Amino acid sequence: MRPDILNPLFAEVTALKGIGPALAKPLDRLGLARVVDVAFHLPTGWVDRLPRDELDMADSGRIIVITLTAVSYRSSNGRGPTRVQATDAKGNYVSLVYFGGHPGWAKKLAPLGEPRRVSGKLEHYGQDLQMVHPDYVLPLDEAGDMAGREAIYPLSEGISSRRMSQLAAQSVERAPDLAEWIEPGLLAKNEWPAWREALARIHADPADAKAHERLAYDELFANQLALMLVRQSSRARKGRALAGDRRLRDALKLPYDLTGAQARTIREIEGDLAQAQPMLRLLQGDVGSGKTLVAALAMLVAVEGGAQAALLAPTEILARQHYESLRRLLGGLPIEIAVLTGRDKGRVREGVLMGLAAGQIHILIGTHAIFQETVAYKDLGLVVVDEQHRFGVAQRMLLQAKGRSPHLLAMTATPIPRTLTLANYGEMDVSQLDEMPPGRQPIETRVISEDRLPEVVEALARHLAEGGQAYWVCPLVEESEKSDMAAAEARAEMLRGRFGDAVGLVHGRMKPADKDATMQAFSEARHGVLVATTVIEVGVDVPNATLIVIEHADRFGLAQLHQLRGRVGRGGGKSNCLLIRGGSLSETSRARLALMRETTDGFRIAEEDLRLRGAGELLGTRQSGEAGFRLATPEMLGALLPVATDDARLLIDRDGGLDGTRGQAARTALYLFERDAGVALLRSG
Repeated sequence: MRPDILNPLFAEVTALKGIGPALAKPLDRLGLARVVDVAFHLPTGWVDRLPRDELDMADSGRIIVITLTAVSYRSSNGRGPTRVQATDAKGNYVSLVYFGGHPGWAKKLAPLGEPRRVSGKLEHYGQDLQMVHPDYVLPLDEAGDMAGREAIYPLSEGISSRRMSQLAAQSVERAPDLAEWIEPGLLAKNEWPAWREALARIHADPADAKAHERLAYDELFANQLALMLVRQSSRARKGRALAGDRRLRDALKLPYDLTGAQARTIREIEGDLAQAQPMLRLLQGDVGSGKTLVAALAMLVAVEGGAQAALLAPTEILARQHYESLRRLLGGLPIEIAVLTGRDKGRVREGVLMGLAAGQIHILIGTHAIFQETVAYKDLGLVVVDEQHRFGVAQRMLLQAKGRSPHLLAMTATPIPRTLTLANYGEMDVSQLDEMPPGRQPIETRVISEDRLPEVVEALARHLAEGGQAYWVCPLVEESEKSDMAAAEARAEMLRGRFGDAVGLVHGRMKPADKDATMQAFSEARHGVLVATTVIEVGVDVPNATLIVIEHADRFGLAQLHQLRGRVGRGGGKSNCLLIRGGSLSETSRARLALMRETTDGFRIAEEDLRLRGAGELLGTRQSGEAGFRLATPEMLGALLPVATDDARLLIDRDGGLDGTRGQAARTALYLFERDAGVALLRSG
C-alpha cells in the first residue's frame, strides 16, 4: 500500500485550484493526470526579463520589463492588428501590437493615461520599436510578483507556461517533507538540497543544477533499488539445476562453426543453468549475430536436463518464423516442437495443450498466449524471451511465476547502451554477441533526396529483373496507425502500376492470417517487393531480399533504422539500403542519417541514439510496462546511474535493506517514483 503521506501528490489533477474541463484537456494531452505528474513536469528552459527604465534600440531582440503609459490606439478595419501607442518615463514611443481578437480588449488592458508594467520582446519595425503580444500588461500594484526569470515548460495547445508555472507551484505546496533516503556522506559530498526543497527550487529557477541533479538522482536510485529487490527476490527463489548430458547437442549437425562470442555465451548460459538459483540473463546481439542459434542450444540443454523450454516472441509473424527456423535447425533430433499463438483455436490448440501437460512437447514457441492461465506445462525449466524490450519488468516476473521458477534468458537485437542496460536490466547478467558469423556481407547504405524517387523506382526495376527481392518501408506517421497504413497502401498502388502482382503489402491493421499469407508469399518469392509499415522491424528473414528502401528515413529513430536495415544482408550477396529523406532536415536528422551511412555497428549506433534522442524513447517504442525517466536527462544517466546503483547496493547489503531507518525512507521513494513493484515482490516473495 502506498504510504498515506504521499496521498496529496497522488490525487487527481483536478484537486489543484482552477482546473476545470477546459484546462483538464491540454493537461491530459501532456499525460498530467495526477498532482505528482504536474510536480514532475519540469521546465526545459527559462526566460530572463531585463528590467529597464527607458526604451533603447540596443535592447531590440531582448525580453524587457518596463513601465509604459498608453497615449493612443490605432486599429485597422478588417483583419489588421490593433496598435497601442505607449511611452516610457522619458517620452520614448513603442507600439504594443495585437493581432486578432477585439480592439476593445487591448484598450481594456492598457487604458489611456494609466501606467502599466509591461513585459515582452522588444523588436525593430522600420525606424520604430514594437512589442507583439506582450506577455504581461499589469497595473503597477499587481506587478510585484512578475519574476525576473520565468520557467518555460513543455506545453500543449490551450495552456501557457505561466499557467503551468502556477499549477506547478500548487503541486509543490502539496508535496510533503519526506525522510532522507540518500546516504548522508553522498548527500553532503554533492551538496544536494532535501527532496522537497529541490522540487520547489527547480520550478522557481530552472537553471538550478543542484536541484535538478538531486531529483534525477532520486529517480535513478528508486529505479536501481527496485531492480535489485527484483533480483534478490529471484535469487532467493528455489529453482533447480539443469545439467545437460550433450546427447542432443552432439547429434546436432551445424553447417558452420560457432563464433567465439557464441561459444562464450553458451558456456555462460550452461554455467547459469547448472545452478539451483534461476538464471536471469540478457543476451544482446546485433542484427544477424546469431542469437537464435544460442537460444536453440540453451533450450537443448534444458531438454537434456529433463525439462521443457518455451520461447516467447512479441508478434505472431515472428513466433511462426522462429518455429519454422527451429524445426529446420533441430529437424533430425528426437524432440517435439510446437507453436501456439492467439490465432490457434479448437482441436489444434487442444492438442498442443494436452501435449504440453503430458510432457510430450519439449519446446513451445509462441506469443504471450503461451503464458495464459489455461496453458499448463508438465515441467517448464527455461523461458526464452525474444525482443526483450517489448516486455517490461512486470511481464518478466509473470513468466517466472510459471513452473518451478524457471530459468530466464532474454534476448534483444536492439543494442542497448551500457547506461541503459544498467537502468532497465539492472537485475540481469548480460552477455553480448559482438562478432558476426562468417559470410555476413556488409550492407551499403545511401541517403537519397525524395525528389529522386523516380530513379529509385528504376533501380528497383533493375534489381527485380536480376531476380532479387526488396522491402519498401513506408514512413512512420506520429500517433496514427491509419495514416501509416494510408501511406503504405498509396505506395503499394503506385508500385503495382509499374510491377503488377509482384507487389505485396503488409501493415499493422491487417488480419493476422492475411499478414502471414503475404509474408509467406514474399518468403517463397511469389512477391518481388514487400511494401510495409514498421511491422517488419524485427525478425523477418528472407535471404534473397538484398535491397531495402526506407521512405522518410528522417522520421525514424536510429535504433529503428538499424533494425529495419537488418532485414537485408542475410544471404550471400551484397545488400543495399536506400534511405529516402524529406526536403528540410533538422540537425538531429542530418546527424542520424550520416551515422547510418557511416557504420553498421549497432552498439555505436545505440550510444549515439541515446545522445541524440534521450532515454525515454531510445528503443523505438517506449518501454512497455516500464516508466521512462521523467526527471533524469540522458546526460545525467552516465554520471548518476553508477552512483545510484552503488548506493542502492549499500542500502541492501549494509544498511539493513528496507527495514532500517534509511530503508523505510527508501520504501517511500519507491512509491513516489512508482517503482513499487520491488516492494510488492518482497511482500509476496
